[in-house]
Amino acid sequence: MRLTIDIDRKTLVGMLAGAVITVIVVVLLRGIFGGTENSGTPIEDIRPKSADAPASQLSEDPPEQSSGSGNDTSRVEDRDDVEEFVATQEPPDIAVPLGKGVIDCPEATVTVEDAAGLADALESAEPGAVIKLEPGVYSGRFVAAVSGTENEPIFICGPPEAIVDGGGVKEGYALHLNEVSHVRLVGFTVRNSQKGVMADRTTNTIIQQLAVHHIGDEAIHLRNFSTDNTVQYNMIYGTGLRREKFGEGVYLGTAESNWAEYSGGQMDRSDRNTVRGNVIRATAEAIDIKEGTSGGHILGNVFDGSNLGGSKHNDSWVDVKGNGYLIQGNTGSGTNEDGFQTHKIVNGWGTGNVFRANIIDLGNSGGFGINDTAGGNKIACDNKVTGGALSKTAVCS
Repeated sequence: MRLTIDIDRKTLVGMLAGAVITVIVVVLLRGIFGGTENSGTPIEDIRPKSADAPASQLSEDPPEQSSGSGNDTSRVEDRDDVEEFVATQEPPDIAVPLGKGVIDCPEATVTVEDAAGLADALESAEPGAVIKLEPGVYSGRFVAAVSGTENEPIFICGPPEAIVDGGGVKEGYALHLNEVSHVRLVGFTVRNSQKGVMADRTTNTIIQQLAVHHIGDEAIHLRNFSTDNTVQYNMIYGTGLRREKFGEGVYLGTAESNWAEYSGGQMDRSDRNTVRGNVIRATAEAIDIKEGTSGGHILGNVFDGSNLGGSKHNDSWVDVKGNGYLIQGNTGSGTNEDGFQTHKIVNGWGTGNVFRANIIDLGNSGGFGINDTAGGNKIACDNKVTGGALSKTAVCS
């Protein structure tokens, strides 16, 4: 009996020693090869020293809550098939419908060729600066924090081959417009970040002809009292690589559940923004218009809903929870349910909007062209719908 006890103790000691060795080896391997998807040297934020925004805006913030009929606060796991999904994300075979309001870039005042040069140019910019990006990959997370003026805006321009790459879809903003006005972003590509272009307290700014793709959540977001801006003629696709349900194309404002976090507890009045002539294929709404915003224009966009998914709430191209928007001349095809929806998240909101001359192909989804659940919105008779009814009431004016 005593011999048996001694053997068991030796066995136990051996097992414990083996376990300790295994843990040490695992730790060493993780230190050498990295233990997350973002192994290797992390991408740094490349921002001007003058960028002095609240930490919640410059850090890796949690996603804003889902759009749709409510604000879904349930925990959502990061998707585990990113590589497979990325492989399906070719740009839509649709020409961007260039039209009214297109701007051209003036002659460059400074030309940059790498990430350090771009960061320096953003920091030292003055009104009237024209920063030209040469073709190449600009790796990092960049912040524009210097304003232009009405007569001397600041331009940041480049061809599609000039690529701002945020280093991974799990975190960060590839390009952050931080409390600026009269800035013009024109022509280049933004990719590979949690959020593509984020604008906080930004006014009178134009985001034009960018290719924004392979993004973890939403592609372009105007937030935190960003007003009188224009998002036009961009190609947006490959959103929601991190979480499909947060993969909006263009996001206006802030969900009521996030006002405390992003707008000081106040209603986020990101008003009078125009979204025009964009081609958008997103996993959530192509355009999400949040409660508290008003007076904007959604004009002449093309929506490809073939990748809508990830949540029962991702069931339309445009979700209107704000007031007084004109939604006109847009074209959409492919949807899980409806073309356009309105919702009342906050009392008095989701109303007073006008839908005109939209071309809606429901593809026999079983939904409606314009599902006005909030009420108090005008649906004109020149909206054209195939594959279903215009609305629940089939009444137009």
